[in-house]
Amino acid sequence: MQSATLHAAALDTALLFAIAASVILPGLAFVIAIERLGVNQALGSAVQSLRLPRAQQVLLLVLGLGPMLESLTGFGVSLVATVPLLLALLPRPVGLRLALVGMAVMPWGTLGVATAVGASLAGLDTRALSAASAVASAPVFLLGAALSLRWAGASGPAAWRALAGLGALFLAVLYGLGRATGPELAGVGAGLAVVLAVLVPAGRSAGIAWPRAAWPYAALVACVLALKALALLTQWDGHGALRGQAVVFKPLASPGIALLAALAWVAWREHRALAAGGHPPLLPALRARAQRPLWTILAFLALSQILVKGGFLQGLVQSLAGLPPPAAAPLVALLGALSGYLTGSTLGGNALFMPAVALLPEGLRLALAALHNSAAGHAAMGSIPIAMVALGLARATRDEEGTLVRFGFALACLNAALLALAGAAWVAWLR
Repeated sequence: MQSATLHAAALDTALLFAIAASVILPGLAFVIAIERLGVNQALGSAVQSLRLPRAQQVLLLVLGLGPMLESLTGFGVSLVATVPLLLALLPRPVGLRLALVGMAVMPWGTLGVATAVGASLAGLDTRALSAASAVASAPVFLLGAALSLRWAGASGPAAWRALAGLGALFLAVLYGLGRATGPELAGVGAGLAVVLAVLVPAGRSAGIAWPRAAWPYAALVACVLALKALALLTQWDGHGALRGQAVVFKPLASPGIALLAALAWVAWREHRALAAGGHPPLLPALRARAQRPLWTILAFLALSQILVKGGFLQGLVQSLAGLPPPAAAPLVALLGALSGYLTGSTLGGNALFMPAVALLPEGLRLALAALHNSAAGHAAMGSIPIAMVALGLARATRDEEGTLVRFGFALACLNAALLALAGAAWVAWLR
């Protein structure tokens, strides 16, 4: 209970919470606005009208539309579009399973805020962690897509060729954008690349255009790109930085600014439609949705900083440091998966154990941080809160609830084991 330790923990907790809240609040407001405008319903109807082959339908949702929407907004929003589509295209048990698999493929929700926070906690460059996380997650991406094809009954040479081509495109864009710009646009760009690769040829042959009602997503991407370009040209995002003991918050570099700009654009252009719907005011609806995730995130951030500043993780770090790197890598991946599943959030998972990774040897810190970031994200997307969102959208029965929760847990375990094995091999190769 030393005052200096408590002050350092409180200051870094406040800055980390500001990083998260600056994205979560405008992100949720954007989600509420597009839900009231029926954007996701229009997008889903357009995809159904294309009548794509089964393999392309599955990969479009699992590697394309789901990751793109989840990377833009987070909070399981992609399920609003993908669950109705999957249930319309596939039997209910298969559709519900694929909804969770699609979530577990892309853990970089809300424009990569969890990766940015994880990089700050680990003392790493955000772009480096973004690119390394794409490498760490590659086995999960490909296995999830392959299992989805199998469960959907889409097999044969054409299906596996589609997986090879679209999987390679997804990974290349995810890694390239992550390394060039950071996690804000990496997940969006990777999902969008798959969407365009599938829909543009199909749309031309069927004479169907991209739904005009889905323009808010294009507006959000445009705002992110414009602000990124402005930052590269002027370096304006470096001004006004707030510094704690081990955390730096740059408000002008927050993806929340792009979300606010897109929200203002939507509100200005669609003010009549939003006013005519008879919806309750935005602020009370936002407060109702934001309270629980924000309080939960604040609690886990405070816990993580108390553990770090008070020296409670020193024993864990010494144990990790005493292990040979190929043995430490699986343990880091399993700790990341455990923290992500328990908190239901990549950000919460990173807050718990990423500070311990920051104290590991510098030569392997990037690879181990990437393993933790990926493991926390993939496990969080199979957790009970995400499963309950999917079940609520599907109006599931009690039996379906138990089945999907067990499936989500099994999926999280499978992804954790896969990352642990891949991490051990990766670290051994780096040495």
